[in-house]
Amino acid sequence: MKLDRLEPLAQSGRVKLVFSDGSVLKAQPYLVADFGLYTGLELDDERMQALYAAAKKASARERAVRIVAASGVSEKELKKRLVQKGEDALDAAQAVDWLKELKLVDDAKTAEQLVASAAAKGYGRARIRNLLYEKGIPREYWDEALACVPPMDDALDRFLRQRLKGGDPDEKTLKKTVDALLRRGHSWGDIQAALRRYQTGLELEEDEWMEEME
Repeated sequence: MKLDRLEPLAQSGRVKLVFSDGSVLKAQPYLVADFGLYTGLELDDERMQALYAAAKKASARERAVRIVAASGVSEKELKKRLVQKGEDALDAAQAVDWLKELKLVDDAKTAEQLVASAAAKGYGRARIRNLLYEKGIPREYWDEALACVPPMDDALDRFLRQRLKGGDPDEKTLKKTVDALLRRGHSWGDIQAALRRYQTGLELEEDEWMEEME
């Protein structure tokens, strides 16, 4: 197979390789040097396969770095997202292993970051556990990360002040407020304690609330 054209792609930072059979490969610039590529070069099947394999591997690594740089992800989620973006499953797994060796992917640290971020948003422990599950964090890291969740009294009190605006809520408003806090992952006991701090004697019986929900 002959390499007919070699064109730099300024926007992507890659190089466009056009072969005599009309096929096109967008490769990383360093592969041009690694494979000694130049216009008119003849490549046998073995070398072509090696070039395509190297380009795929490099593509997975580049995409993995971009994903990790944009947000904290677990190993499982990173592999899933790479495959969803079109990377080969084996290339995706190898890219994740490469980032692990570089200490750029660490499920324990990602768990800590997710917990800290969720707690700062005022989420309760149940919601945070769901986030850890959704992000593919192995359960072995959950307990240590969740141990860093601070007391949520201030977050609950702040939410009630914002939602109820210092007033005396009617039953409908109270139920909506409790429902919102439950969705945010707070326990029934913590919510009841927060209601009493907001207004002495203010509370909603759990059985009454559940009957209303049904």
